[in-house]
Amino acid sequence: MSDETRHLLDEALRLPLAERAEFAAELLASMDGAPDVDAEQAWAAEISRRAERAIRGESRGRDANEVLAEIELKLRLR
Repeated sequence: MSDETRHLLDEALRLPLAERAEFAAELLASMDGAPDVDAEQAWAAEISRRAERAIRGESRGRDANEVLAEIELKLRLR
């Protein structure tokens, strides 16, 4: 890390929590590059399909705690 970067980091770490969070979010967003319009459209279409299936009763939800417990168990068994 360059001296200038270290200085910027030190200054940022002195900011109040909310400002640090906003600063970090802006830095992360700058790394994403241009939004992938095709991906965003594909996700929007998928969300719509899933919502329509749920409304028609073709899909039922699962309790989040049960799903998380199942995932945790699978990870422990690795």
